[in-house]
Amino acid sequence: MTVRIFTPETAFLQDMADVSRLFYGDAPLFFNEEGKSDVRIAHTVSRQNGCWCDQFTGGPVSVFRAQGRDGEGELMQKRLRKRAVKLALYEYFKRLTGVRPPWGSLTGIRPSRLYYEALEEGLDPVRTLVDIFDVTEERAGLLDEMHDMQKGLRTPPKDAFDVYIGIPFCKTRCAYCSFSAGEIGDGRLVAPYVAALKREIDLGAQIVAEKGLRARAVYFGGGTPTAIPRAALEELIGTAREAFPGAVEWTVEAGRPDTIDRPMLEMLLRTGTTRISVNPQTFNDETLRRIGRAHTAQETVDAYRLAREVGFDDVNMDLIAALPGETLADFRRTLETTVALGPESVTVHALAIKRSSRLHEQMHVQGGGHGLTPAGEAEKMTALARETLAAGGWRPYYLYRQKYMAGNLENVGYAKPGKACLYNIGNMEETASVLALGAGAITKWLFDRARRIERAPNVKNIEAYISRVEEMAARKRALIFS
Repeated sequence: MTVRIFTPETAFLQDMADVSRLFYGDAPLFFNEEGKSDVRIAHTVSRQNGCWCDQFTGGPVSVFRAQGRDGEGELMQKRLRKRAVKLALYEYFKRLTGVRPPWGSLTGIRPSRLYYEALEEGLDPVRTLVDIFDVTEERAGLLDEMHDMQKGLRTPPKDAFDVYIGIPFCKTRCAYCSFSAGEIGDGRLVAPYVAALKREIDLGAQIVAEKGLRARAVYFGGGTPTAIPRAALEELIGTAREAFPGAVEWTVEAGRPDTIDRPMLEMLLRTGTTRISVNPQTFNDETLRRIGRAHTAQETVDAYRLAREVGFDDVNMDLIAALPGETLADFRRTLETTVALGPESVTVHALAIKRSSRLHEQMHVQGGGHGLTPAGEAEKMTALARETLAAGGWRPYYLYRQKYMAGNLENVGYAKPGKACLYNIGNMEETASVLALGAGAITKWLFDRARRIERAPNVKNIEAYISRVEEMAARKRALIFS
């Protein structure tokens, strides 16, 4: 499948590419280039009665849309033009293919942003999403439920920030993983990495102290933090607790059950960890082997029960819908096991196969494409998850989307009332500044000017990070004091 679009609106090529991806995945797309194509589209633009008018024509379909009346200021005009072009092209593809994506014409990773914008403007957010952007009633309702769970939690105080501390090591690398993490191997990089990370934690703490800010939530992610030796992780947690006193939420992604034992869990509880993740992804042993997880489903159950015995009362579990080879029945069994265990929160991911993952390479050797599980099946899985978890008392509290997701779906965090993760809400909604430390971590800082977020990324390579940690801290200082 090849798509060619001939357009005069070269400022919006990426936006048009995002819309094309909703219907054709990563099929080759060309702009203003002649050649063979399965779909050939001509885009013309005119002005009528003060409106921009976009027409997309090709094959049996022609869409004419008058929208994007001039607004106040250059930025607003550009935003309206972009929206008009995307909506017109979306309508063209929808008519041509007969497909209606669950999130309609939305291509961004945070659909909730439009929901909250509609609220601020005094509009009905659900009707806005359904009527203007063609979002399904079910997906718009999901955002409505999420809004209820986020009340009082979405926006932290102005002097507060959250902290992310990345530990980029795993026992094995999952086939779908695209994170800047690697297998721990012989462990030779762990000690120098821990030393460098401790130094960056101290430097980061100095920066925020000079600004008179206080930490709200601290999140240890990865990789798998518990993949490194227990003493090394305890050292890092101790350094962080001294650097960021007063934080009310401390999460550690214990994640892989093959990194969890009683001494590790007792250390986490003793050092003040309030929330952990024990992530099965699936309770199907065959799938676990297929995706490169070096543990069994029973080991996940055992690790979870051990966490309860030790005393943890806030545990998250991550599940993935549409894993390679899994059926709806397989996913139903995973959900049933999860509900029986009863974690405080469950995150349901729709499989996203990124270009840097091993699974993407394997698929292209076998012929390419991202549709391991048919879109209809993936959507049935996420619908089943929502229904099952709702019946058990879990409610959606954050949501985000990614490129290359099965069925153009979403990732949703569900939690029991009172157990929503502050860090997840602030980070995914981009309502909290995040001081991010470690290889590949990206600091995101919010400024007073409306919707202005600036970023300072750390280098991804572990050895480069170790040798350049002072430079990484300097980037943060320049950003936060800009």
